[in-house]
Amino acid sequence: MSRCRARIASCLTAILPCLAVAAAILLSPIAAAQDLTIPEVAYPSLPQQAQTAEGFVPPGWIPEAQASGDLNRDGSADLVLVLRQNNPANLIENFEGFGEKPFDTNPRILAIAFRERLSGRFSLQLQNHTLIPRRTEPAADDPFDKDIGIAVVRDGFQVRLNWWMSAGGWETFRTTHTFRHRSGHFELIGYDRETTHRGSGDTTSLSINYLTRKVKRTTGHISRDADKVRWQTLPQRPVPTLEHIGDGLSFEPEL
Repeated sequence: MSRCRARIASCLTAILPCLAVAAAILLSPIAAAQDLTIPEVAYPSLPQQAQTAEGFVPPGWIPEAQASGDLNRDGSADLVLVLRQNNPANLIENFEGFGEKPFDTNPRILAIAFRERLSGRFSLQLQNHTLIPRRTEPAADDPFDKDIGIAVVRDGFQVRLNWWMSAGGWETFRTTHTFRHRSGHFELIGYDRETTHRGSGDTTSLSINYLTRKVKRTTGHISRDADKVRWQTLPQRPVPTLEHIGDGLSFEPEL
């Protein structure tokens, strides 16, 4: 028995330093992020009308992504725009810990504009700077991919976001918010979130159809093809609108 205990103690002595190093690696970005000072930003008011998409871009900002399609069902192609500030003051050069260096914290604006059939001009319907969150964690990838981050689908549009950290977290996930213009607002008609735990390999997904009020929950594992599926029905309540969702990565739907 004493020999067995000695072996256990010996193993623990060898393992604990490794665990300490691993913990330091995982936690260091979080500590570093707390030391970062994210520069303050004053968001501009976009023009109410413009002849082209470029006409909505204020000085110091650049058009990052664009999609077009009929969002208000009048037969004209409307605009979904993502604008990003281009200010060197929002690049953080020196900080402790892991992550992208220099760290680009330039924020984004999501803008929606409808095309007027008679004049051909675009009329601004919404500008939002919270759904696509500003970057605050250097160890996390940019949540917005300009190539696939926005898309027009039927008479609505989608905003897709991703969360992945090189250190400091085990979960990675992607979300898709689907909106449709109804009653003067951009209502959330669909929400999808797919999550993978990189340590355990467990997967979960949540898919909500606000039009049918159906919720699909799926659990599984990256090594298995078969998943467990559970359905539920949403209570009858007003659906969320884009203006009230806030940070798209942190959004927690009310079920």
